[in-house]
Amino acid sequence: MEKESILVVDDDKEIAQLVEIHLVTDGYTVYKAYNGQDGIELLQKHDIQLAIIDVMMPGMDGLEMCKRIRSVSAIPIIMLSAKSSDLDKIRGLGTGADDYVSKPFSPLELTARVKSQLRRFTKLNPSAFELPEKGDIVTEHLVINKAEHRVTAYDKEVKLTPIEFDIVCLLASNLGKVFSTEEIFETVWNEKMFEANNTVMVHIRRLREKIEMDSRNAQIIKTVWGVGYKIDK
Repeated sequence: MEKESILVVDDDKEIAQLVEIHLVTDGYTVYKAYNGQDGIELLQKHDIQLAIIDVMMPGMDGLEMCKRIRSVSAIPIIMLSAKSSDLDKIRGLGTGADDYVSKPFSPLELTARVKSQLRRFTKLNPSAFELPEKGDIVTEHLVINKAEHRVTAYDKEVKLTPIEFDIVCLLASNLGKVFSTEEIFETVWNEKMFEANNTVMVHIRRLREKIEMDSRNAQIIKTVWGVGYKIDK
């Protein structure tokens, strides 16, 4: 089976080449760019399944590039940054990124995150290599088509990233059950959450902006203060 194609964009050529070496060793096709504009052009020319983007780049930075990708595509995006504060992670995830890796990083950890994101994307994408789970989830305000990775909220189709789709599927498949942020993280990201972070909160906020009539008065994804989140009906 042909491996997926990955775009690596980093103005530090040594880092870009290091990432490329490890990805190629795992069998992936890699396209490299050293600035955001060239990265966008590569996305337009090639069938890319995942993008790894440095945040701090001259000209078009990684955050702007992420926004542009998100306007046309739901492919997984992993952000790389020398900044590691929670605020920087929130900014990165808030632009539509699926994961955030702080520099310096272990190439093995990065490739593990790539594999995790691609598994999710190919499972939920209608052109996936594996047969998707069939059957719709229908709630009072949502219709979720698993097979075609489509979500309709209040009779309007919305475009979700793979992570957002996983979260809403988890909550809608367990109506009334309250999931803590830790449970959501460990189920959706399929890894342990060893320390408190705002990753789930950021994705819930973005989900509400897309599926709620009024994100400040959420009627679909409810907050149970001090406990977590749920979808009632």
